[in-house]
Order: sequence, then C-alpha cells, then structure tokens
Amino acid sequence: MASNFFVAGGAALTSDNMEWETPPELYEAVDAIWNFDLDPCASDENHLCEDYFTADDDGLSKDWGGRRVFCNPPYGRAIGKWVEKAAKESIKPNTVVILLIPSRTDTAYWNDWVKPYAAEVSFLRGRVKYRLHGKELNSSPFPSALIRFGGRLPDIARPEALREERLF
Repeated sequence: MASNFFVAGGAALTSDNMEWETPPELYEAVDAIWNFDLDPCASDENHLCEDYFTADDDGLSKDWGGRRVFCNPPYGRAIGKWVEKAAKESIKPNTVVILLIPSRTDTAYWNDWVKPYAAEVSFLRGRVKYRLHGKELNSSPFPSALIRFGGRLPDIARPEALREERLF
C-alpha cells in the first residue's frame, strides 16, 4: 500500500486516501506552543486531540469558535474549503487555527485565503514524512507549511523544541 504512495497516480498525488497522519514529533512540537483542543480532520484511529471530528461528523459544518485547532486537512480537491473554513473560523473570539498544508503558493486557496488572512506562515524544513495507519512513509513529494489563522503567538516566540527539531 505505502509503496504506491509516491508513484504517478499514487495517493500522494491524488485524493484517493484522505487519512495521511501528522508525524507525532511535528504535532508535539507545535502542540507545546498552542495546547490544541480540537482536531477537525481525524478518524477514530488517528485523532490528535481528545475532541475531534471524523469524516462522518463533517468538520467543515461544525463550529470551531473559541478553540485551539490543529488541522491537517485532506489534501485533495477540497483542501481549499478547509483553508477557507480555517480563515473564517479564526475571526471568532479566542480562536486559533493551525493548518498543516502543502506550501503550494500558486494555488487559488493559497492566494485567496493564506496570503491575505494568515497571521503567520512557517515553511517547514525538508519534506514531511507522513504516516499511514501509524507507519512512517517516505518523505512527501511536496514542501509543507504551518499556517496560523487568528490567535496571538504566546510569549515564547520560537521554543527550543522547534529549533532543536529544526522544523523551521
């Protein structure tokens, strides 16, 4: 299954599989800053927060207001809807949304939502090694970024954990 991930027509280049899991070390480093309490793009097997929405719950239709949200959205054609949702939800009081997305700066979603509304964009060093069913895959074929919508960066600007992991 993982062997076809990066080939032409493989799931990394299509929207065939929507459950590419965030590497734990990446999530833990960012969670150390924000203490997330909602994962709107999860499954019962891969959720990162106690509160989460599955595909059946439809996180796009739910209220994220007042939450600290970590969102690794499906990277298929619907990614723009998730980026738009993050930007719009972040204007609610006490709401911050961090997205882990491909840094595809030429796309409509990037130019329509990230560029004008993101509070911070952090391009990740190297390529993310996503997981599938808990197993690490090869590096992704695209660069990634963490996008912050809303919220104010905590008093610690860049914690040592992030610098030591060389994520940024």
